[in-house]
Amino acid sequence: MTLTQFAIAVGGGFIAGGINTLAGNGSAITLTILTEVLGLSPNVANGTNRIGVFTQSVAASRAFWKHGMLDLRRDGRYIALITLGAILGVWTATQVSNAQFRTVFSYLMVVMLVVILVDPKRWLRQTEVHRRPPMWLAVPLFLALGFYGGFIQMGMGVFFLAVMVLGARYSLMDANAVKAFVIALYTVIVIAIFQYRGLIDWKVGAVMALGQTAGGWLTAHYAGQWPRANVWAHRLLVVMVLLAVAKLFGILSW
Repeated sequence: MTLTQFAIAVGGGFIAGGINTLAGNGSAITLTILTEVLGLSPNVANGTNRIGVFTQSVAASRAFWKHGMLDLRRDGRYIALITLGAILGVWTATQVSNAQFRTVFSYLMVVMLVVILVDPKRWLRQTEVHRRPPMWLAVPLFLALGFYGGFIQMGMGVFFLAVMVLGARYSLMDANAVKAFVIALYTVIVIAIFQYRGLIDWKVGAVMALGQTAGGWLTAHYAGQWPRANVWAHRLLVVMVLLAVAKLFGILSW
């Protein structure tokens, strides 16, 4: 790895870590760096990316916990369902190229953009713990969410926030706290499976993780103290989904 590649990996990882902590889709940055700058194959990039996803999620979870935004008794059922789905998803990812699902992902991002922009006040509510979704809806919904995260990770944060905020009626920042913890939890299993399949470059992953961890911790630390963090998290979410749609449909060429 050259000095330029090192700087791009750490800097891009830092930005991605911050984006993933407040919104999602930061893996679009890290996967691009891993494949286009560092020359990894798509499947190895997918596995290698999980190292930084894990470390940034652990760092962000610790910061959110410190600021009282993570309640494992309240969130436990969702965490368990997502983790189970993720195990199934990562097994699938080692068998099938995720590139085959790019078209589906593109249109899902368009749908998500509409969901985010329509009635934005829904995204700025406080957590309503007494209004949980019924189990007949929660079980398939959170299993599917975990499956997607285990399968490809890119865009997971966006879908996770939509389900937690609009479905489980969490505040945006409380949803981000749960997101960080549950991704850290299931990514341990994901890394083990990718490693067993020989799809992780640990040296490259460690370099990326330096930036991702710093970005995740700093963002969670300061967002946990900021009263308007929900507002800015929503704005960042809109920007990231817009960029994803523009990229996926060839409007932007980076």
